[in-house]
Amino acid sequence: MSARRAALGLTALLSLLLLYFIGVDQGATSLFGSDTHIHEFVHDARHFLGFPCH
Repeated sequence: MSARRAALGLTALLSLLLLYFIGVDQGATSLFGSDTHIHEFVHDARHFLGFPCH
């Protein structure tokens, strides 16, 4: 049961990180300052999923 709980926690963490990098990381809220490499890498996915970015 502990392995299942650990897997669920890891899945939740990875999902939240993915949501942040695709949906939130841009401009003033970026963890990486003015570096836009991550934003440009996930740019098409942002539009496909309905997140506005410009």
